[in-house]
Amino acid sequence: MGKGEFTAAGLTAGEDYLCAAAPGTEDAFTFNIDSLAMFRVSDDEEREAQQALARLVLEPTFQETFNLAKGSIPARPDLDMSEFDSCAQQSLADFQRTAEEGGLVPSMAHGMAVRADVQGAIFDVVTNYFNDADMPAEEAAERLVSAAQAASF
Repeated sequence: MGKGEFTAAGLTAGEDYLCAAAPGTEDAFTFNIDSLAMFRVSDDEEREAQQALARLVLEPTFQETFNLAKGSIPARPDLDMSEFDSCAQQSLADFQRTAEEGGLVPSMAHGMAVRADVQGAIFDVVTNYFNDADMPAEEAAERLVSAAQAASF
């Protein structure tokens, strides 16, 4: 369940749920970026329409509306965050601090950190580990290394 779903369910950040870094990740910020891809067009009118769309999605009103509904933080760091909940405000502060300190890391789960074959191999090992109560952690770690090495060729 995502944060936007918590909001849609009427839950309040800081009261009904808390937002906190996973243990050991306080000095890192894993990010994902929603992308808007456009085809290369030669028609001037189509190009103008693409530029208008790109401009509109970066407008403060759209950024606020979209991110409040989704539960994410805006792509623009210059927005007024007063309408955002405590989790979003803390997330933006953490993002900015981590960016300055060099701790931003792309999300593997969203295909930003590794190729799809490496991601699939890692996910397979992790899934098998969590579904097999008899698999020792050491064996899972060895399989993880083997899977990543095999997938990287």
